[in-house]
Order: sequence, then structure tokens, then C-alpha cells
Amino acid sequence: MSPMTEPLWWQTGVIYQVYPRSFNDSNGDGIGDLAGVTARLDYLVDLGVDAVWLSPIFPSPMADFGYDVADYCGIDKRFGTLADFDRLRDAAHARGLKLLLDFVPNHSSSEHPWFLESRSSRKNPKRDWYIWRDPAPEGGPPNNWQSYFGGSAWEWDAATGQYYLHQFLKEQPELNWRNPDLRAAMLDAMRFWFDRGVDGFRIDVLWLAIKHPDFPDNPANPDWREGMQDIERLLPLHSADQPEMMEIIAAMRDVAEAYPERVLIGEIYLPIPRLVAYYGEGGNGVHLPFNFHLLDARWDAAALAKLIADYEGALPAGGWPNWVLGNHDKPRVASRVGPEQAAVAMMLLLTLRGTPTLYQGDELGMPNVAIPTNRVRDPQALREPETAFNRDEVRTPMPWDASAHAGFSSVEPWLPLNPDWATRNVMAQRDEAGSMLAFTRALLQLRRVHPALSAGSWHAVSSDGAVLAYERRHGDARVLVALNLSNAPQTLALPEWAAALAPALTTPSHDLRVEGTTLPLAPNQGILLT
Repeated sequence: MSPMTEPLWWQTGVIYQVYPRSFNDSNGDGIGDLAGVTARLDYLVDLGVDAVWLSPIFPSPMADFGYDVADYCGIDKRFGTLADFDRLRDAAHARGLKLLLDFVPNHSSSEHPWFLESRSSRKNPKRDWYIWRDPAPEGGPPNNWQSYFGGSAWEWDAATGQYYLHQFLKEQPELNWRNPDLRAAMLDAMRFWFDRGVDGFRIDVLWLAIKHPDFPDNPANPDWREGMQDIERLLPLHSADQPEMMEIIAAMRDVAEAYPERVLIGEIYLPIPRLVAYYGEGGNGVHLPFNFHLLDARWDAAALAKLIADYEGALPAGGWPNWVLGNHDKPRVASRVGPEQAAVAMMLLLTLRGTPTLYQGDELGMPNVAIPTNRVRDPQALREPETAFNRDEVRTPMPWDASAHAGFSSVEPWLPLNPDWATRNVMAQRDEAGSMLAFTRALLQLRRVHPALSAGSWHAVSSDGAVLAYERRHGDARVLVALNLSNAPQTLALPEWAAALAPALTTPSHDLRVEGTTLPLAPNQGILLT
């Protein structure tokens, strides 16, 4: 974005991820739904976000809770109907909110009509819409590829005498994007939703969507050790991040470009040098390749400063940055960095350059929720209980108030509530000045009124010890962010230009003060000067 270019909504805006099953239940079945999301839109407007991303809502057997799609152009009855979706879209747009859907191009459900046809006969016209292979010469699976959910990535089909590929559950067969008819059908599904007014897509496991054409074995991972997951035994050299992926992304981008101001966001877990390649060349990549590096980063000032600088330095010309601190697959940030650092982490997320994505409940400081063994629903955790993270822990229902079932539902929810739901809920924190919710809302308000935060450049500020400091600049406006990543007092020597700045916001339960040319930081304190 050049200084003379007006930024687009997805560059200055904040995306809020809604996990629909756990956001708000409107019909008393214990599962969240589209009408429930519609009923809570005013909360999101008050919070100050700009776009709502819905995890999958398409018809699905729910083997992987919606990431096994049985119809790319419908709504699962558990969530409602197309008419409910239209009402949600209209209500969101009337409030100035954008609406994003989760597109799942790598695999469908094994109950999708396409796969039922593909599986019916080797001669079926849709056979090649999925990835089928003969057994290895000595028998058994065609190669050594592993499933992300444990075990072989190949499933034997006795009726047709071949294996099909699934990098997740066997109920999630992989689509063959090398087939032009399959590719056309999936692009048509994207057009269906764009025509219906969707503002963009988050594209699931994008870096996996095409494989090496010869399907060679993946090499062993020399760093694998006992206690790691099956998928980590091998390096995904041939099953992920293939060169032909950019051709597919360019086709998706062509679809999006036919509609005004639509955005494509790719789920891509890759090192920074490979991640930034997904911006493409000449505007033919995804607008935002999701940057997940904060999810696993060491919570250390020097390490984070290097990560931010490396990412900023690797971005291609015109590439817009983005940051993520939580989602439906990874441990909650409050559990990763500790409750005392949760507000510092929120300040980091919402003051870095680029588009932040906020996961539902993180604005309340929600931690992971322990799930009793008899209530575990996550198929990955059920298959690999000793090594896989139980994603149920971050998918628990949104606590709205202190009424029965936390105002989420009139009945027992599909997953347990957070144990402290009676006090850690939206209503309890809404009007409490020192709450995580009030702090998040204040941060989002500052982003709106300070172009330096929403669209400005990023510059490192020299600091010592456990302090991470940086400047955001837009024209003559300058903002200083200082974050104490430790539980001990720290100080920051203010740069000369910052002498004219005034304290604008600090983390809850902390004082705002500057002492001459020194900025004192209490343990676990973040300060923003404007």
C-alpha cells in the first residue's frame, strides 16, 4: 500500500472469528446457530471489530465438525437455512460488518455426492475428482504419507480395489485439483457465495491442496522423537506446498477479483520465507496468507522483536501483513502466556502493522477449558489422546452472562462451559473498567481513531531486558508501544521523538505515567503513547 493509496477495509479492519457451534444457541438444542450469531451482532459492533469469519456452516456429517463438507452450496440444518444465512448477511451489512466464510478446498466429506459417485466405479466420470491409487508393488498403501489425525493417509476401498488419499479423517477424502472439472466446480462454489453477498473466504489448509504428481514417499524427520504426533515422523516434502499451488490460488484470485473488495485469506502453516510466497506475484496470490507465527513463538522480547522484523522484511512489495494469536485449533493465548500476560498479548496483536484476527472469547481472557474424558468430541484428540492437543479446550461455548448455561443456550451445551463462567462472561466484564473486555474495546477504539495504528508503518524501538517496544507512524503522527513481557519491573529509555507523546492506554490495573525520559513499566504492563 503506497502512501497515496486509500487502504481497503480488510487492511485497516479487525477480523473476529466465530466458531458457530459455540457462539450462541437460538433454538435450545445446545449447539450454536446462525440465528444465534445474528442475535449477537450488536455485541461485535460494540466491541469494535469490522468483519466476522464463520467457521464452516455447510451441510456436513460433522465427523470433523464441519470441515467435512457434504454440500459446498448449502447450510447445515443444525445451523439453520439459507434464509437464516441471508438474514445474518443482511443484518451484518446493515451494521457495517463484513461477513467471511470458511472454504474447504482440500477435501470433502465421504458423504458428498461427488465422492459417492467417485467411489462407485473406476469408470465413473467423477473418479478422478478424488485421489485414487493402486497399492504399492509389495502391497499396502501407495506411499508412506501420514494423516494429520494419526495413521496412514490412505484408505483401502475393497469395492474398487484402490486406495484413496485423506490427510485428515478417512471421512475426509482429498479432492484432486489437477482435474479441470473438479477445479471448475469448486470455483463455481466460490462464485455461489460471492453472488450471495459474502465478503471473502478463509481458505482451509490451503498449502495442502495439491500434491506431487508422482506421490513419492516423504522423507523421515530427523528431529522426530517419542511423544510427537504421527504426522511429525515425516517431512511433508511431497504432500504439501507444491509449486502448482500458485496456479490454483491464481484461479481463486481471478474469481474474487470479479467482485468488488472481496478478500481471500489462506490458512498456511509454513516458515516465513515460504508463507510470503503465497502473496503471489503481481497480485495473483491470496490477499492475506495467515501469519500464525505468534501462536508458537517464544514469549521473549528479543525473540518476538526478531520475528516481527523478519516477517516485515520478508513481505513482498504490496504484501499486507496480518497477525493471529488464537484460533479454533490452537491453545488459548491466555493459557500459553499466562493470565497476567493476556492483556499484553492483546495489545501486541492489536498494535502490530497489518490485519489482526481475534478469536472469540480471547477478549474475555478465556483460558483453555479442561474437558472430561467422557465429553471429548475432537476426533484428533480421540485418535491420538497422548500426543494431540484437544481442540475442544478452545471450542467451548461463549459465556454471555451469569444465567443458566451462561446465556449461551437454554439447555446443556454440546461442550462444557469454562468453570468460571459465572464471573468470566460478557455481561460481567462489559461495564467493568478494569476488565479484559473493556481493555480490548478501548484498544479497538484507538485503532479506529489513530491511522498510525490501523494503517501506519512499523519501526523497532531500541529496548533492553524484557521490554518489546516499537513505533507506529502515519504521516506526522507517531505512536509508541511498550510491552513488558515479564513479571518483574522494567524501564524503557524513551527515544527523543517520543518526549511529546502522552500516555493513552495501559493494561488493566496499571498506572499511566512517564518519568522524564524514562518509561517505567510494572510487571506484565503494556503502555501505548500517542
